[in-house]
Amino acid sequence: MTRSSNRRCGAPRAAAVALGTLLLGACAAGPDYRGPPRVDTGSGWAQPTATQTPAGLSVWWTTLGDPTLDRLVTTAMADNLDLRQARSRIAEERALRDRATGGYAPTVGASASVTRRRQSENGPLPIGAIPGISRDQTIHDAGFDAGWEIDLFGATRRAVEGAEARLQAAQDDAAGVRISIAAEVARSYLSLRGAQRELAAREASVQALAHTAELVGQRFHAGDAAQADVDAAQARLDAASAGLPAIQARARAAALGLGVLLGAPPERELALLDTAAAPVTLAPIPVGQRADLLRRRPDVRAAERRLAARSADIGVATAELFPKLSIGASGGFQALDASQLFDSASQRFSLTPLISWRVFDGGRVRAEIRASEAREQQAALTYEKAVLTALGDAERALGDYRLGLDTVRLQQAALDAARRSYAHAQARYAAGDIALSELLAEERVLRDAEDGYARTHTAAAIDLVALYKALGGGWDSAADARGQGAAEPQPPVRDAGPSHG
Repeated sequence: MTRSSNRRCGAPRAAAVALGTLLLGACAAGPDYRGPPRVDTGSGWAQPTATQTPAGLSVWWTTLGDPTLDRLVTTAMADNLDLRQARSRIAEERALRDRATGGYAPTVGASASVTRRRQSENGPLPIGAIPGISRDQTIHDAGFDAGWEIDLFGATRRAVEGAEARLQAAQDDAAGVRISIAAEVARSYLSLRGAQRELAAREASVQALAHTAELVGQRFHAGDAAQADVDAAQARLDAASAGLPAIQARARAAALGLGVLLGAPPERELALLDTAAAPVTLAPIPVGQRADLLRRRPDVRAAERRLAARSADIGVATAELFPKLSIGASGGFQALDASQLFDSASQRFSLTPLISWRVFDGGRVRAEIRASEAREQQAALTYEKAVLTALGDAERALGDYRLGLDTVRLQQAALDAARRSYAHAQARYAAGDIALSELLAEERVLRDAEDGYARTHTAAAIDLVALYKALGGGWDSAADARGQGAAEPQPPVRDAGPSHG
């Protein structure tokens, strides 16, 4: 049965047909959700890559071999405030799911009261003329009231489906926050360490320039150099020295950012500025098949779950077209004398079946159905955008890291050449073949190469973090109990039909 026929089921009918429909049961309102729409994801990666499944992707930061980084990420996973908010949102959605599930059960309330009243002798009931009835009465009452709306057309079932899908989306959102936090901690930490290495290289270069400026000054006093040479050497020294505070500020800012990421005061990790660590080893990493990416990305999974929730919302709105059957019951005891309250003669009871049907409402229900269908279409488009965004993130991060590795390799070659050249200059200076100024010039070239290597290595390490994040690393999708294959091509949700009770 199609969605349009669902609507025709809700058209006004004769009372006899309605009653027969109620007795026989009816279809669950709205379409069954059969999966997200098809999205063209291409046949593979845009550039040659190692497609075997990456190892340790859920805890990728441990592959960098830095215990300090492991400690920072572990602490952030426990104490980061964004993650704690995400856990709170999961608790909220779970409570909303439980509230929707409560729609299957009847509601029961209990009450007890004592009422003291005086009735008018001049009212419609001639209390004064009736022997044995006093105008002053104390009424004792104890009992219960119960109500139950039978889910004939699946409104509650669809509401529970939607609430469950939203809970799963909140769980995927929390996984996305976990990925972002792990990546941000690693990025800040690697930036701090890179700034430290860059600072060390720059300080060594400043020392070399200071030595050069001192030598030029000595030559000037000996009459072997002009004042212009002195000024040029001092200018180079001052320019290099001026860059030191900015590097120190970057390192400090990274340390302060780590403190906040760990859910602590900013200064918590400032002690890292007084420690050092070896640079991480950078190498190409396997990225798995392109389709696997969409299964790992929590943002794609969350978008798919929200699409499922919007589909369920259509069923909730469509159910308003159909009659509703509810049953009300009440019972208890009522007496004027408290000692007779629980006698059998004081019992009271009522049972009220009720059929209600919105025969005419000015088109409000149908308008809400159309609005729900529009929101479903928006969710479908959001899912498609999430898929394409995930692919774009991964392709861009993969290219950036590959080019970053190329840059590091070239910079390493330049650094190795500078070291060899400096070693030759040292040997020639020891043999008296060159002057000290030439040796210092070679040293400056070496320090500049070290500085360039430190910067390119840090940039490539941060590109690696971005690649792991784009691949969905930092969340163990294999441990996910739902096992949603959101990346698999599925029939478009808008072609799905309703289920039948």
